[in-house]
This record gives sequence, C-alpha cells and structure tokens, in this order.
Amino acid sequence: MATPRIAPSMLSSDFANLASEAERMVRCGADWLHMDIMDGHFVPNLTIGAPVIESLRKHTKAYLDCHLMVTNPLDYVEPLGKAGASGFTFHVEVSKDNWRELVRQIKLKGMRPGVSLKPGTPIEEVFPLVEAEDPVQMVLVMTVEPGFGGQKFMPEMMDKVRTLRKKYPSLDIEVDGGLGPSTIDLAASAGANCIVAGSSVFGAPDPAQVISLLRKTVENSQTKY
Repeated sequence: MATPRIAPSMLSSDFANLASEAERMVRCGADWLHMDIMDGHFVPNLTIGAPVIESLRKHTKAYLDCHLMVTNPLDYVEPLGKAGASGFTFHVEVSKDNWRELVRQIKLKGMRPGVSLKPGTPIEEVFPLVEAEDPVQMVLVMTVEPGFGGQKFMPEMMDKVRTLRKKYPSLDIEVDGGLGPSTIDLAASAGANCIVAGSSVFGAPDPAQVISLLRKTVENSQTKY
C-alpha cells in the first residue's frame, strides 16, 4: 500500500520568509514540501528555480517535492540535483521524446523521478513511463490547470486517479490543485495518497489540524480499496 504523504504547497507560503514557513509546515506535520518551479513559458507564471531550492536546503532537511512546470525539464536536472531537490516531477506533455533519458538523469543526480499531466492530457500517456524498465516512481495528476494557486478543484480528474490506482496498487499517486477539507474525500477515495495542499493549509487558522485531517482521510480510504 502507498504511504499517505501530505505536501503543503510552498507557492501559498510567505516567500519573504521561506525558511521559517518550511519549518512551520514540518512542525505542523507535513511529510513533504511541494515546490512549484515555473518557467513563464510552459505556464504563464514565473516562480522559483534552483537558487531558491539551494538556499532553502540550508535551512531544512525536509523532502523537497519539486514540480517542474517547464518546457525543457532536462536543463533543470543537474542544477536541481546540486541544489538539494529530493523529488523531480516533469510534465509528460514536454517529454514525449526524451523521458527515458530524463528519468535516468534524475536518478543519477540522486532525485526521485515523477511525471505529471495536465487536465486535458489522457491518463494513458503516462502508462509507458510507469511500466518502463527504469520507471518513474510517482504520477502527479493535476486537478487544476497548472500555473497558478487558489484554483477550483476539478472532480472529473478523479477518473484518472481511479484508473491509476486500479492498474498500479502500490504507485505513489499525487494530486495537486484545489485540495482541502472539502475535496479530500473525493481524492482519497479515488486512490490518491500524496496530497498537495496550498491555500487550504496556509490559509487555515490551524494548519496542523488541516494536515492531520488530510492524512487521516487518506488512511481511512486505504482500508476500502
């Protein structure tokens, strides 16, 4: 069974105090810290890169779950590996021709490879990457259009999660976008075990309570499938 993991999205944190925000989330029970790396090209927004990951790494031992919303993910492997990234999730839409090399390089640099897909991309496109001789170790199903925080959860994406969970019982399946107390039941019951949550955690009066609720919901759902 896939381990439940709650990953607060640092895109919703106070970027001027990233180190203390990371520490606060770990104290509140976060398993991972989700880092959104956007290049202003694959998605319109521009966020952070390897220098920020490197700076943050000096202040935390936490697992840095990096989601690369970039056009050329291969260019980021070496810098992020050096910076101390833990996970490196690239988009299937930009890596149809070189995903094997990408996965190889990511592992070579000591990171854990994952693949993500936009809402409009069929789930079948990631099957070869999960079934490869050298496979990705996580699939991130976007439950909003990537690029901005605070969007509304798309429940129709849960069919993708159900398909993955049925096909790959022990795979890490991550969901990202609009996750919180009101939507966690749908995601957890579909089979997601890694939950990215931004505004619902950082905007809560008690983030620890929200993280605990998210984890418990995943744990309870796992007894049913």
